[in-house]
Amino acid sequence: MEDVARLLKESWTLVESDRERLSGLFYARLFLLDPELRKLFPAEMSGQGDRLLEAIVTATQCVDDPESFDEYLRSLGRDHRKYHVDAAHYATMGVALLDGLRRTAGDDWTLEYDQAWRDAYAAISAKMMAGAQDDPNPPFWHAEVLTHKRLGPETAVLTCRALQHPLPWQAGQYVSVEVPRHLPRVWRTYSVANAPNDDNVLEFHVRTPSGAGWVSGALVRRTRPGELLRVAAPMGSMVVDRSSSRDILAVAGGVGVAPIKALVEELATWNKTRWVHVFYGARNAADLYALPGLRELVEAHPWLSVTPACSAEADFDGETGDISEVLGRYGPWTNHDCFVSGSARMVRATLRALASDDVPPARIRYDTFGSL
Repeated sequence: MEDVARLLKESWTLVESDRERLSGLFYARLFLLDPELRKLFPAEMSGQGDRLLEAIVTATQCVDDPESFDEYLRSLGRDHRKYHVDAAHYATMGVALLDGLRRTAGDDWTLEYDQAWRDAYAAISAKMMAGAQDDPNPPFWHAEVLTHKRLGPETAVLTCRALQHPLPWQAGQYVSVEVPRHLPRVWRTYSVANAPNDDNVLEFHVRTPSGAGWVSGALVRRTRPGELLRVAAPMGSMVVDRSSSRDILAVAGGVGVAPIKALVEELATWNKTRWVHVFYGARNAADLYALPGLRELVEAHPWLSVTPACSAEADFDGETGDISEVLGRYGPWTNHDCFVSGSARMVRATLRALASDDVPPARIRYDTFGSL
């Protein structure tokens, strides 16, 4: 796989700057080959192509890491059951992908590149289908919205109960959510903000910029208690390793506090020996909406500390600056298990800070929903 990985990364540079055209060509070819596939996608396709291509590209870029490759693709296959994708669809997508790559790259595309993508896609689709077939759970759960609390114009915290079957997630994982009443066939990923519980209740923290639409906008501004959501299979590896004895560092930015809160709640049920340090940053104090709840956990558990910080409020009664900068004032973190959650920019900056502190990459876990 080493040569395949090299060819994939090398050939990707030919099309990376023209992803919009690649996306357009991919979907045009896909729907020409199988017009029935169009029914699986939302009426408005803006952004959908980026998400699907991002998943494919991420998969191809980790083929030289067999463990991550297998884990990521099996979970991706389980998640894609929500689109009702079958083996024939995977084959059609492979044809459309190769056609889009060739036409986007033009004369610089080679037979070697073509074969590398064929081999990689064959491995990708096989593992995704295996993950889908091995999962005994339904492709998605219907979930009733129980509570909905607005925190200003851009943020909401809501809870919902998965109906019919228990939804088996781990603290720190994320799920895809659809709001069928307002945006059918449009899905977006959100971290679950609470630890698993017997009531099958999930909590989500959602933020949407003013004027934005899509799923986050529908969840913040239009969703009400009693409505039904669809929640797909849990994904993500940002979970605590119970066999480790190392102390824990958790770094959260904005609504990225959601999975960190879930991890702390789970730790509260069994941890007695590991110190847990949470760094929680936002632009201003009003955006640190989860701080009161975290402080309640600090009062109940002596092994937990929380350090809040604001980057745009100079008179904040606490640390000031980007959370990745604040992190560097403490530590060292070399011997900790580290968890990072937030925007792509925040995750990048925090990973750099941890690298400068010589934290081994294998001890850092993060999931980001934007490009790193």
